[in-house]
Amino acid sequence: MGVFRLMAQDHGNPLVFIHESAIVDDGAVIGSGTKIWHFCHVSSGAQIGEGCSLGQNVYVANDVIIGHGCKIQNNVSLYDGVHLSDDVFCGPSCVFTNDLFPRAQPEHGWEVVPTQVKRGASIGANATIVCGSTIGEYAMVASGAVVTKDVADHALVAGVPARQIGWVCTCGKRLDRQEAGSYVCPSCKKEYDL
Repeated sequence: MGVFRLMAQDHGNPLVFIHESAIVDDGAVIGSGTKIWHFCHVSSGAQIGEGCSLGQNVYVANDVIIGHGCKIQNNVSLYDGVHLSDDVFCGPSCVFTNDLFPRAQPEHGWEVVPTQVKRGASIGANATIVCGSTIGEYAMVASGAVVTKDVADHALVAGVPARQIGWVCTCGKRLDRQEAGSYVCPSCKKEYDL
């Protein structure tokens, strides 16, 4: 296993699967075991870790870093300034913004505001992550939520704007509160003292 810089002649490298309809620009860094499916576009400065899966119609901009083991479902665009740590899940059609005050006119400028999604976090289908937010480790953003501020580690957030409605285990299940104030996962029985 390793990471290599992809050049045009490497598109047939067996360490990475790239569907024939995908466009991977020269210079993109792709980790071994990664699969890039139909109609994706990976820009030249992008860095993608090992063992990732990019579903149909995913766009990855130049200044994007994707960690190892990430799963990015169909129709997700990762714009400059987005950084996904290891084992992040991005549900179908979730949205990342990267400018708080976007304008079409070039005289108004363009200011990339970074977004960080930490290890093991999950973002549901059609959720929107407003730039400048940090999604904590193993946090879960519900489908359709609009995240406008930081999300704590293991937090479950939902709604517009997103608000915390609970806590989740590393396995993804919602935690149950115990009488002593601690939390336990109903599935894997892991205990948390939050």
